[in-house]
Amino acid sequence: MYKREIRLVISGTYSTGKTTTATALSIATGIPLINALSAREILTEIYPGRRFQDMNATELMTLGLKRFEERIREETILYKENSSFISDGSVLNEWIYGTVRLKIGLNPGSGFIHRLSKAILGIPGKSFYRKYMDAYGQVAKMHSKMWYTDVVHLPVEFAMAPDGHRPVSEKYRTLSDLEIQEGFAAIGKQPELVTGSQEERLEKIIKHYDLPIVVPIKEAVAKAEEIIASNREAVSKRIIEQYKEPSLKEKVKFLTEF
Repeated sequence: MYKREIRLVISGTYSTGKTTTATALSIATGIPLINALSAREILTEIYPGRRFQDMNATELMTLGLKRFEERIREETILYKENSSFISDGSVLNEWIYGTVRLKIGLNPGSGFIHRLSKAILGIPGKSFYRKYMDAYGQVAKMHSKMWYTDVVHLPVEFAMAPDGHRPVSEKYRTLSDLEIQEGFAAIGKQPELVTGSQEERLEKIIKHYDLPIVVPIKEAVAKAEEIIASNREAVSKRIIEQYKEPSLKEKVKFLTEF
């Protein structure tokens, strides 16, 4: 049994392997993992037939709020049951994902014409979105400061996974990676940077926090990769099956909402 209460965030931007690290760490140590729905799973539930790159500001804010609600609920459940947990990302990560969109563009994974059109036509909406993100940030920072005990950050080490469902660009990844680290440091949660293969990551994290090992690390990583591959295949299949070309009205709304 681990020696102290720990609510550990595995942090990082898109496609840094944090889901695999968090899942494998939970399997290896026996510390429960936050079981909140992923953004792609939420997408298939509330906006079936949509892709991230086609979403307007209202839809993205709805997705973010649902994601926030999912995290808070699951964190509360695990805290009451166990007092400790491992979290794949955090509410602070989600907030910073949104603030970086203000700087780079709402849909950084879209094509050039779409991004250029939104940059021009969506200017009137930026003021409201900025105020919304400021308010969201206050809540996210307060929650993160009070709720999480430790943060492990996985920096960008390799190119984005070419699965066709990452709604961001490399520029977005670079900036969000830096701002996530700065965001945690600003609330007194200096991230512990961890690099290497999945097995090396687990070894470093377990040693640093003196965590127990209930399943061998190599076995835990293999199980995590199997679970994640199966889940992502199912979600990707749903996205593809549900997809429908946006109507002209939806395309206009997409271009005019920042």
